[in-house]
Amino acid sequence: VQLQASGGGSAQAGGSLRLSCLVSGRASLKNGVGWFRQAPGKEREFVAAISWSDGNIRYADSVKGRFTISRDNPKNTVYLSMNSLKSEDTAVYYCAAGPNNSRLRGEYDYWGQGTQVTVSS
Repeated sequence: VQLQASGGGSAQAGGSLRLSCLVSGRASLKNGVGWFRQAPGKEREFVAAISWSDGNIRYADSVKGRFTISRDNPKNTVYLSMNSLKSEDTAVYYCAAGPNNSRLRGEYDYWGQGTQVTVSS
């Protein structure tokens, strides 16, 4: 397993969760790590991404100001801190590794297994 996502679970609306993505193997040679999510019946969508080299960050408009992506280079781990959660944040969250912190899922080469986030109102 080259990307291992963890930290999902259930939260009340307005609550918080933190996801972790441990990157290993060939995936760790890629410069970008992104978080995507997929709700039932919907396409997988971009959430946030970060570059290992310079920490450059991108967010989807829907999570800007509520979610924070960060990295711990020595631990090869990327985090997604999610605050002020809404019911529409309910989805399976995936981390992925690619050459840069792209918003486009097609530019990512390695994907983790996903972790479920459920927000109840």
